[in-house]
Amino acid sequence: MKDTKNKKLRGFSDEERAAMQQRARELAAEARSNKNKAQGESDVLAAIAAMSEPDRSIAKRLHVIIKKTAPDLSPKTWYGFPAYAKGDKVVCFFQFAGKFKTRYATLGFNDIAKLDDGNMWPVAFALKKLTPVEEKKIVALVKKAVS
Repeated sequence: MKDTKNKKLRGFSDEERAAMQQRARELAAEARSNKNKAQGESDVLAAIAAMSEPDRSIAKRLHVIIKKTAPDLSPKTWYGFPAYAKGDKVVCFFQFAGKFKTRYATLGFNDIAKLDDGNMWPVAFALKKLTPVEEKKIVALVKKAVS
């Protein structure tokens, strides 16, 4: 008898499958409880606490920056990542390096973010460390994203 389950999942890493399963759990939790902003905040803080360094420090600082810069965005988890949404749409998210064992973390923006600049513009930014220089750039990006 052939193992059809493994054939269906071929091409996805263990980490990618775990992220998809995490997102399915998040969607189910949202449907059951109509998550409010406080629950989303709690979920994001728990996700950040579970990270290892330096991801945790970067995520904590990003959380503060994004909340201060765009207080109307609601924190929530998205595929296990800290994310910030306008309604049901994720505007930006933090993909920590430890999730997929990459050499840098990523601050990403979805299509709802108003970062348009001509016919081509960046929507993801590598983060290895946060200094005041990067923080200033992030504040400008988040302001533009929600404008």
